[in-house]
Parts: sequence; C-alpha cells; structure tokens
Amino acid sequence: MASLATFNFVMFLIVLASSLHFTADARRLVESDQPDQPLLFQYHNGPLLSGKISVNLIWYGKFKPSQRAVVSDFVTSVASSKPTIAQPSVATWWKATEKYYQLSKKPYSLAISLGSQILDENYSLGKSLTNQQIMELASKGGQKNAINVVLTSADVAVEGFCSSRCGTHGSGLGGSSKGHNSKFAYIWVGNSETQCPGQCAWPFHQPIYGPQNPPLVAPNNDVGLDGMVINLASLLAGTVTNPFGNGYYQGPKEAPLEAASACPGIYGKGAYPGYAGDLPVDATTGANYNAHGVNGRKYLLPALFDPSTSTCSTLA
Repeated sequence: MASLATFNFVMFLIVLASSLHFTADARRLVESDQPDQPLLFQYHNGPLLSGKISVNLIWYGKFKPSQRAVVSDFVTSVASSKPTIAQPSVATWWKATEKYYQLSKKPYSLAISLGSQILDENYSLGKSLTNQQIMELASKGGQKNAINVVLTSADVAVEGFCSSRCGTHGSGLGGSSKGHNSKFAYIWVGNSETQCPGQCAWPFHQPIYGPQNPPLVAPNNDVGLDGMVINLASLLAGTVTNPFGNGYYQGPKEAPLEAASACPGIYGKGAYPGYAGDLPVDATTGANYNAHGVNGRKYLLPALFDPSTSTCSTLA
C-alpha cells in the first residue's frame, strides 16, 4: 500500500496531511463546490488490527536523543490516559479510530504501546534505500502483535521520497506458525528537513506550491521531526483501520484514501487549501499545536475522517 502522489497543489495538501495516494476522488474532495457532499467510506471486510499492539521504532541513520524522544513520546501519548495531560490530548485524537471498529461490528480491543527501539546509526544498507530495503529494515522489529516503524534520517534518500511520497505503510510476511505465514504491519516515514520540507513538513515550512502563507512554528522546535510526527500519525491511523489493504478506505485499493488521508491539509476548524485552520498558540514559544502529550509535549495532528458522520473531525 505505497503512498504515491504527484506534487501539484491539491496533491501537495494530500501528501503533507497523510503522504498517501492522490486520486481524482481526492481532487473532488478538495475542490468540490458542495462541501457538505459526504465522502463514502467502505469497509472491505478485512481484519483491523486488534489486541495489544507494540509500536517498535527502527531508527535508520543519525538522530539526536532529543529527536527520538519527540517520536517516542508521541507513541506513548497515543495510549496515555493520564488525567494530568491537558485536553485535547493525543489520546483523545486516537480514540476517534474506535468508530471504525464499532461500525465494522468487530470487538474493539486495540491497545497501542511503545515497544522496542532499534538504532542503526551506521547506515547498514547505505544512504540510498529501495522499497525492498525498507521492508527488510522493518522486519528487524518484532513481528508478532506489532507495527514496525522505520524512520530514516535527513541524509537518507529513499525510493520515491519527496518526488512522490513522504511515507508509506504496508505489510510483510512474518514467521510461520502451524504451517501458516503470519503478516506484520509496518510504516516508513522520512525526515524531510533538508530534502523537501516544503512538501513533507508543511505547515512548518513554506509550501512549494499554492498560497505562500508564513509557516507555523513547530511545537517541538524541529521542523523535520514535527513533520515526521504528522506523517506518522496519519499512517498509524491508516495502518490500524486498513492494515492489509482490505479494511476501511475509499477509492481504488492501489490509491486508497484512509482515515487521515481523506482529510488533506486539515488541522483545525476553518481550514482550507493553504491554511491549516484555527489552532491554539503556545504563549511561550509561539508554536501552533492541537494536542497535548506526555512529558509536557505538544503536537500538531491531522484531522481524522469520522465514518459515522462522513466528515473530517479536528481536535481544535
């Protein structure tokens, strides 16, 4: 389920919001003169991820400890129910995925947690990676009840990165059990800070196309990592609701619009092409955000498509 796109402005919004396929349906969604026209999501009767799922982080290339903490705190925040976390929280944002399980009439038992972290700081496969090598890296994480997330540093080129995608999610074959090969889900997200921040780190960087509004201040003071969190959040929502290509999506299977990619460029109320929406501003740093996380973190997260109302739901 690769995240493919072409970078015209409407596509640009879709890639920045979710890094998933751009289709004619997506163009109609963004450009429609009838904004109340519902987007019809379909459930294709496949499995959704359920049970206790560990998110394993595979760091490829050079990342500072402070950068790794931005992402690991986000994953921890997804499942956090600490009453001390201000609202709206990352966990509140994630709770919206429960509606997909309710509508599918499948038991809702998904519990996300931060799993292991693997560091590959010596570029074991070089600094130019193919899709197959991304899957090879993803397979290094635990393959049972897990989502393996490959994060590539700013100096690593990945097949299709920037020219057609910011990240992707898919599945690979795991170990064999009782004669059956199991599947594991994986995600890849690249750090676009030096290669294409105007494509994959918007709205924290000037866009390449469209209205040249001033960029927002990144809540964790790192354009590349805050951009990675946006793409990871989008792909994580798409992974649990459409892990193997037969879950929830709209449009063709090869270019699906999923839980977050169906709401391109929308982060707060009043969003429109080139404008992320009305968002809270941190009084100290001037950063824009819409979700609180653990350890005092703030994040900007994409809107999620609400399958019960056929609308894009934002936190702010």
